[in-house]
Amino acid sequence: MRLSIGDRIELHELAGRYGDIIDDRNWPGLDTVFTEEAVFEVVDLVTMEGLGRIRQYMENEGRHPLAHLITNIHVREEEGHVTLLSRGIFPIVSRKDEPGHRVFYGSYYDRVVKTAAGWRISYRIFSTRRLETWPQAVPAGRQGAE
Repeated sequence: MRLSIGDRIELHELAGRYGDIIDDRNWPGLDTVFTEEAVFEVVDLVTMEGLGRIRQYMENEGRHPLAHLITNIHVREEEGHVTLLSRGIFPIVSRKDEPGHRVFYGSYYDRVVKTAAGWRISYRIFSTRRLETWPQAVPAGRQGAE
């Protein structure tokens, strides 16, 4: 597969759109980011399977920072699949016993597919530490090949 410049722009916008959707608490908008069968794994916390479960978690269970600042976005074309990699910087309000704000960061490892509606994430891993084994970390059958 050879990605066009248009594909690459759409993939960069996909990463940014996710951050805005979460910051706006626009849970219905998650269908413009994930496939219906998507898996979203937050390392050492939770694995959500399916768009409905992702929405439910984000709306009712997730703890969200003040903002998702998505950066270092790049695309890899690899043996029959496309990977979208990005980093996030996340300001959060400190607890009552800690004055001021804090910031944490993490990495998104996305397997993406081109659907009739555009590029979507079929498998996402978020980790606050770098993963050396990506994309091998994606379970067999979840490779997201087109």
